[in-house]
Amino acid sequence: MTKITPQPGIMDIALYVGGKSHIDGVSNVVKLSSNENPFGPSPAVQDAVRRSVLELHRYPSTDHAALRSAIAEVYDLNADQIICGVGSDEIITFLCQAYAGPGDEVIHTEHGFALYKICALAAGATPVEVPEHERVTDVDAILAACTDKTKIVFIANPNNPTGTMIGLAEIERLAENLPSQTLLVLDGAYAEFVDGYDGGAALVHARDNVVMTRTFSKIYGLGGLRIGWGYGPREVIDVLNRIRGPFNLSGTALAAAEAAVRDTAYVEKCRLENTRLRAWLAEALAEHGVPCDTSMANFVLARFTDEAEAEACNTYLQKQGLIVRQVGSYNLPFALRITVGDEASCRRVAHAVGQFKAGAR
Repeated sequence: MTKITPQPGIMDIALYVGGKSHIDGVSNVVKLSSNENPFGPSPAVQDAVRRSVLELHRYPSTDHAALRSAIAEVYDLNADQIICGVGSDEIITFLCQAYAGPGDEVIHTEHGFALYKICALAAGATPVEVPEHERVTDVDAILAACTDKTKIVFIANPNNPTGTMIGLAEIERLAENLPSQTLLVLDGAYAEFVDGYDGGAALVHARDNVVMTRTFSKIYGLGGLRIGWGYGPREVIDVLNRIRGPFNLSGTALAAAEAAVRDTAYVEKCRLENTRLRAWLAEALAEHGVPCDTSMANFVLARFTDEAEAEACNTYLQKQGLIVRQVGSYNLPFALRITVGDEASCRRVAHAVGQFKAGAR
């Protein structure tokens, strides 16, 4: 058995530790750690899921044609340039599997989504971490880190867990100046929370080195069904479809996602409510001496004086039945990421942070 070993890079992956969903001995727990939509999926989605139960004995579509057509219609995209996956995570996995391997490098930022490094290592590639500028993606730092080995650059815009984002001009400058063998992947998991932002779709149309990923787990409220999609050059999507499992999405997931993307009124309602409550929460925390960077997502990154204070506040919040996300693994040990919940949840967590800062322990 000693000769049975995993591929290089696999054992360098730290096991993922998910956020808590309950606290022993505490009732009325509010979970604000996973950036979930507090309003859940739309009624139209719930109806679609109920109807799908009647077809559970049938295999789902292998080409996801109905869902791709719905996405293309709503977002004004080309359906044949769309690929669907088990969350956008699977699309990111496909990209590393297809375009990076031993001897290649994959760039991500110092506070970027953890999966980029994981997928690079799983493919045998070398992850390269570049600094951000005050928790904002630094295009010049990325370009300086590029070499002839750089195959993929990952950017989450807005970024998780900081909530910050860069403008279209900076993204265009990055895409224009990347090495010719490098693919720019724009992770748009939180793009729908930004009014008027296309997540990078126009750049995909204009260039042959850009791919956009999106998810149904956030604003659409479908994290439990795991559905995502990607949009890119036809040649890239053709490559990814060659390694995609034919039945990677269930019939229920496909039906739910199609109903979700077509219910644009519900999405807009959720976006507006998130914008309102996000601003309120950030202001309330600031009044208690806890600043946040300007967030464009459905969470805020609350910054404390140091790691000890952040840890102490997290412990206090748990005693109050409030679960937020520690982000030390993202090189942010002095911060806590707090999901924008419904109004009652936002008021509750802001009040608790205020009590903590006032001396409660």
